[in-house]
Amino acid sequence: MQQRRLGRSGIVVSDICMGTMTFGLQCDESLSHQICDTAFDAGIDFFDAAEVYPVPPSAERFGKTEEIVGRWLKTKPRESVIVATKVTGPGHGWFTPPVRHGKTALDRIQIVRACEDSLRRLDTDYIDLYQTHWPDHGMPYEEVLGVLTELRDEGKVRVIGASNETCWGMMKASWSADLYDLDRYETVQNNFSLINRRCESELAQVCRREQISLLPYSPLGGGVLTGKYQQGPPPGARFTGYLTGDGERQKRMAMRFVNDRTLETTRRLTEIADSIGTTVTALAVAWSRQHDFVASTIIGATSVEQLGESLEARELILSQETLDCIDQIDAEIPTPMTEDGLRRL
Repeated sequence: MQQRRLGRSGIVVSDICMGTMTFGLQCDESLSHQICDTAFDAGIDFFDAAEVYPVPPSAERFGKTEEIVGRWLKTKPRESVIVATKVTGPGHGWFTPPVRHGKTALDRIQIVRACEDSLRRLDTDYIDLYQTHWPDHGMPYEEVLGVLTELRDEGKVRVIGASNETCWGMMKASWSADLYDLDRYETVQNNFSLINRRCESELAQVCRREQISLLPYSPLGGGVLTGKYQQGPPPGARFTGYLTGDGERQKRMAMRFVNDRTLETTRRLTEIADSIGTTVTALAVAWSRQHDFVASTIIGATSVEQLGESLEARELILSQETLDCIDQIDAEIPTPMTEDGLRRL
């Protein structure tokens, strides 16, 4: 497993990160620990959680993922694992989370309380990477960064980052950090995959010029790039439930991921993967890892076998010819996901 630095910080992580949002719902604790053990044994030392996990969020399950990760963390030397988690974003915008009665905000009281609660659930005295799950663009960045800087000064977090953030937001945050002598976001965790390549344009320039690391989530396009939706929504899959459920927001999200353009892109990518003797899953993860502004690609799993498919990308380096073939698909079917959700922030 290759190692890469998080931004300009002193933290170096495996270039594949184990995402945990399925822990506590799709995966019970025993299976979650098996997945973590398999990932760790394969060389993954970076694990990403959030206080609002598992997904879809609910008031009953809120915080359960962190508790499961915390109990697993006790089986390993603490310094051998890099743990990331997130404070829930504001509840007055695109989504009202079932956290703190839907009154979440990125102010001092809420951030400090969320951090302390995450430390308790993870049963650790520090968090390696603490991230805002989504931003509040109506709030001064110096206020948010000020609280996060204090948490770092107190030794509760080592490095801070953002998630689901725009290019403007990352630059505004970096400018505020410089102006007010505060800690800056060293990472940004956004949706990035072969069906959502928007990060390669403006955000890539922000990351390169400001030395900020991208942590792509959903490199398999929510499972679409595994090919499992090619014959229709499979039973038990996340977007199958979203498409057939009552939640209008979840239904819209599923249709962003599962549509004629994403399915055709997946079909063509599968042909490329077959031609080089690999799976489209490994192809997608390897493609993500080969970007110079990416530090670690976040993968998820609902079984040990599924994790193994992603781990096949560990030593896969895509040739320029293969990359050119992938780019040709993108030229013919640009932005298969019609939008990535950031426009509503």
